[in-house]
Amino acid sequence: MSAGALFSLGMRAMTASYAALQATGHNIANANVQGYSRQSVVLETAQGQFSGAGFFGRGVDVESVVRAHDAFLTREAASARSLAAFDQARLDQLQRLENIFPPGEQGLGSATSNFLNSMLDLSNRPYDASTRQVALARAGDLASRFAAAGTALDERQAGVTADLRAAVTEVNSLARAIAEANARVAAMKGLGQPANDLLDERDRLVTRLADKLAITRIEAEDGSMSIFIGGGQRLVLGAEAGELALMADASDPMRSAVGLRNGGPGMLELGSELLGGGGISGMLRFQNDDLVEARNLVGQMALAIGDAVNRQQALGLSLQPPLGTVAGAALFAIGAPMATAHAANARDGLGVPLTNVVLTVTDAAAVQASDYDLQPDAANPGNYTLTRLADGLVRSIATGDVVDGLRIDIGPPAAQPGDRFLLQPVARAANGFTKLLDDARDLAAAASLIALAEPANTGTATVAALRVTAAPLPTAGGTARITFTDNAGSYQWDLYDSSNTLVGSGTGSWSAGGTVPAPPADINGFSLTLAGVPRSGDVLTVQPTPAAAVSTNNGNALALLALRDSPLVGGLAPVDAYANAMSRVGVRVQGTRSAVEISSAVSAQSEQALAAKTGVNLDEEAARLIAFQQSYQAAAKMLQVAQSVFETLLQTAAAR
Repeated sequence: MSAGALFSLGMRAMTASYAALQATGHNIANANVQGYSRQSVVLETAQGQFSGAGFFGRGVDVESVVRAHDAFLTREAASARSLAAFDQARLDQLQRLENIFPPGEQGLGSATSNFLNSMLDLSNRPYDASTRQVALARAGDLASRFAAAGTALDERQAGVTADLRAAVTEVNSLARAIAEANARVAAMKGLGQPANDLLDERDRLVTRLADKLAITRIEAEDGSMSIFIGGGQRLVLGAEAGELALMADASDPMRSAVGLRNGGPGMLELGSELLGGGGISGMLRFQNDDLVEARNLVGQMALAIGDAVNRQQALGLSLQPPLGTVAGAALFAIGAPMATAHAANARDGLGVPLTNVVLTVTDAAAVQASDYDLQPDAANPGNYTLTRLADGLVRSIATGDVVDGLRIDIGPPAAQPGDRFLLQPVARAANGFTKLLDDARDLAAAASLIALAEPANTGTATVAALRVTAAPLPTAGGTARITFTDNAGSYQWDLYDSSNTLVGSGTGSWSAGGTVPAPPADINGFSLTLAGVPRSGDVLTVQPTPAAAVSTNNGNALALLALRDSPLVGGLAPVDAYANAMSRVGVRVQGTRSAVEISSAVSAQSEQALAAKTGVNLDEEAARLIAFQQSYQAAAKMLQVAQSVFETLLQTAAAR
C-alpha cells in the first residue's frame, strides 16, 4: 500500500468525523427550537481495493444526513393536540358565557325575586303611589336584566364569529405555507437527499394546523404531504391549497359556519361533527350547543315570567279612571318566537321561501328551552316530523297542532320534500323583553271580583281565596249567587248580568280542600277556596269590585305575589329556574375543564414520547461531540503518520 492510500484513508476519516461534528453542533444549536428533529450522519464503509495480498480497506464515505422521525408518534401527537385544542377553545368560551349568569344581586334570579316581592308591599298598600312606583321600577329593572342578558348572548355570538374568522384566516395561511413547502420538498427530492430542516419546518406548520383542525396526513412518493379535514375533504394536495371561509349557517343565519372552497363553483359547509377536533371545532360546538342552550334557558324564563305577569295583570283592575272598569294592561313586551327556513328550501323568484311557518305560544309554562327541527314526514304525506333538539324527541305532527305549549301552523303551500325549518320559540324572548307601562296607576293590584259571605249564614265557611281565571269575564259585570242546599256541600248557583237578569244557573258539590266551582266547571271566570264548613242555606255572593273599593283591594296583587312560588318555568319557580340555568352552565364549565385536564395531559404525554424519539438530548450530544472530536484527532494523527512515511520514502529515494 502506498503513502497515497494512507493519505486517502486519513482524509476520508477526517471528512466523516467533521461531518458528524457538524451535525452534532447543528443539533446543539437547535436544541431549544420547537419542532426540531435530531439529525445524524449516516456513514458507510468504502469498498475495499483488491491486491494480491487481499482486499485493503479504503476508509469511510458519508452516505447521508437524516433526521430522527416517527410517523406514528407524529400523528398521535397531532391528534392529541387537536383534541386538547378543541376542549380548551370550548372552555375559554364557556368561561365567558358563565359571566352572563352571575349569582347574587347581579343575577336574573335576584331581579325576578325583587319584582315579585314588591307585590307584597303593593298588596299591603295598593293605594300608595310611591309603593306602586317602586313596583314599577322593579319591573323596569327586571326588563333591563333580561334585555342585557339577551344582548350579552348576542355579543358572545359576535365574539365567537370574530374568533372563528381569525382562526379561518390562520388556517388558510398555514395551508398555503404547507403547499409551498410541499413544492420545495418535491423539488429537492430529485437531489437524492432529504431536506431535513425543510421537513421540520413543514411539520411545524402541520402541528400549528392541528391546533385549529383535526387533520389526516398522507405522504406521497415525491415527498409532498396531503392534508385532509372534515371526513376526507382535501385542504392541501401537493402544491395546491384549499381555502376555508366563514359563512352564515344554513339553518340559522345568526350563527356562523365554516365552509371549504376547493376551486369548484360552490362551498361545502363543514359541521363541527365533521371537523372532529381543533380550536375551530371547539368554538363551533360551543356556538351550536352551549350558547344555544344558554339562550334558550334565558328565553324560557323571559317568556314564562313575562306571560304569567301579563296574564295576571289582565285579570285585575288598574287605578285608571273610571275606577272599576279599566283592566290591567300588559306590563312586559316579549320577543316573539321565530321559524327560519333552511337556506336550501324551495323559494320563489324573489328568493322568498314558498312555505311559511307561524308559531304561536298557547301555554308559556309548557314551552321548553329548546329549538326544534321541522321536516316533511316522508312516511306520512301531509304530516311533518318535529324533532326537539334539546333531547332528540321526535313527533309526527300536522299543521295547527300544539306541541310543548306551541301552536305550529305550516303553509300553505305545504313544504316540499327536503325542506326543513328551525323553530326557535324562546331564542329571542329575552332580547325583546321590555317594560310597557310608565304610569304606576296601570298596575292592576285590585281583583276584578270580590266574594262576600252573607251575615245570616249559620255555617263557619268563609272565603279563603278568590281567583279570577278569565279576562274578560264571560258575563261582564255579572253577579253570581251560590246557595248551599244541604250540610254535605251541595249548592245551587245563579248568575245575573249587570241588569240583574238571570242568565244562567246550575248545581254543584263542594268538599273540604276543593273549590267552587269544581274544575272544569265554570260559573263566571272565577274559583273560590273556602275555609270552614258551609251549612244548608248559607249564601256566598261573587260580584264586580265596586269603584270605591278598587284603590284598597289587593286581590290581584296577592295573585301576582303568588307567581313567585308558582311553577312557571318548566315546572320550576322563577328563582329556582335561574338557579337551574346557572347550574347547567356551571356543569358544562366543570365538565369541559375536566376534559381539558385530561386531554392536555394526554397531549403532553404524546409530545414527550415524540420528543424522546426525535428531540435533542444535550447530554447525549455532548458525549457524541467528545467521541467525534477524538475520532477527528485520530484521523489527523493518521495524516501526520502518512506524511512522515511519505517524507521517509522521499529521503530514501533521494539517498539512492
